[in-house]
Amino acid sequence: MTIDHDSVPRPGRPLSGPHRPATGLLDRPARSAQARSAAPARRHRRPVRARLALPVALAAVDAVALCTATGVANRALDPAVRVAPLLGVAALLPLLILLNLAGGLYRTRLTLSVLDELPALTARALVAAAFAVTLAGCLEGHWPDSGPATPARLTVLLGTQLLLAVCGRALLYHLVRRLRRSRPSPVLVLGAGRLGRRVAAALNERREYGMRPIGFLDADPPLLAGDTDLPVLGGREVLEREVRRHRVHHVVATAGAADEAETAAALRDAARLGCQVWLVPALREYGSLGAGRLAGADHLWGFPCLRVGRAAVRRPGWVAKRTLDVTAAAIGLLLLAPVLALCALAVRFDTGPGVLFRQQRTGLDGRVFTVLKFRTLRPSNEHESATRWNISQDHRMGAVGRLMRRSSLDELPQLWNVLRGDMSLVGPRPERPYFVMRFSQAYPEYADRHRVPVGLTGLAQVNGLRGDTSIEDRARFDNRYIESWSLWQDVKILCRTAVLMLHPDGS
Repeated sequence: MTIDHDSVPRPGRPLSGPHRPATGLLDRPARSAQARSAAPARRHRRPVRARLALPVALAAVDAVALCTATGVANRALDPAVRVAPLLGVAALLPLLILLNLAGGLYRTRLTLSVLDELPALTARALVAAAFAVTLAGCLEGHWPDSGPATPARLTVLLGTQLLLAVCGRALLYHLVRRLRRSRPSPVLVLGAGRLGRRVAAALNERREYGMRPIGFLDADPPLLAGDTDLPVLGGREVLEREVRRHRVHHVVATAGAADEAETAAALRDAARLGCQVWLVPALREYGSLGAGRLAGADHLWGFPCLRVGRAAVRRPGWVAKRTLDVTAAAIGLLLLAPVLALCALAVRFDTGPGVLFRQQRTGLDGRVFTVLKFRTLRPSNEHESATRWNISQDHRMGAVGRLMRRSSLDELPQLWNVLRGDMSLVGPRPERPYFVMRFSQAYPEYADRHRVPVGLTGLAQVNGLRGDTSIEDRARFDNRYIESWSLWQDVKILCRTAVLMLHPDGS
């Protein structure tokens, strides 16, 4: 069973163990959960034309190169052919563009190099051509049948296409570099440490990157002999103001700030504001990790640099996630209607009137909503419901309540919360506002869980972190889920949840 049950604890049992926040942290004044988390940041939108200009231009170069190469290959080997076979181009072009897109060949990069991309371009052109030849072989008459002309034609086609694509990209990158030098974009540097100052100096000297540093963001800047005249504008609290004031679309985050946690939080805020974030780690060997440039790795005048992906809720796949939520919740409510009716009758006979249990929980961007569950016991008062921890061993719970909790049937009404948009099928489990406040004070990364909608199940739960388990570990897994989100990861978590629900352990 992977769905977290958090309502009323065993009588007299306080928070303890790994999930209990340190008393000193709770007793001292601290920033509120709202201050540390996600008050919804208004996104600073970069014009769509500016964001898509280079990717569209690169795709156009590939399209022109392929169409031209197809005509050249046919005319060179058969002068009677005056028009390129449209079916061959129609089969090859979309596949080639999709392969290049998936391989990151249309991304905006700091260091533009055709030679770095040539191996990837060649491999994807070969795969696309092989697919097109195979498809054409099934469509007799639209592509040359097997014979001596076919290998030669394919060789001329690939060679010409790669030559034109490389020349086109080289010309395009030359124009982009000139444009970057003439119209550099303002950039904020997160972290005023030694590394941050060196990166800012490199950006000022090397205008081909198209970035003009306007200042540092650092809550507690170190005292260093300045090798730059850029000001320290403030901490995380001024990020949104400076982004809007200077129309900033790029943020460079560097290691070495006095408060690394604050810099990391500012990095997440910048992503939520719609900025492109580049991360420069202190470890130089980082540049040798991963899958290289096509996986997002880059360099900035020799400094290893990683392009940080957009916030999960800003990715195109997020629309598919919401579609999956609505579809699954609607179908689930319809198919499980008889089960819901039986559960309601059982609860009515076990605990009396009031079948549904309503409780305040904290969701996306710290907003509070009412979650629905089947009642498994009746708390003595509202204060107990809002501030006590766990009820898995409470003596007031009857046999029906224990069965429903062990089988997670008490959570089924939350499908209505999913349908309403309060929750998602997969996401960090929602917690009560009282505990959100306490945990956010004790664990710096806890409030970052609210960057995405809360869920019925999540990565922490399928890894056994439910009930009386470490809150710090839960926050770590939840943030890992957010930062590496993909629709396939949701599917995996749902599959693991379904398997684990077949073996309830009573927690």
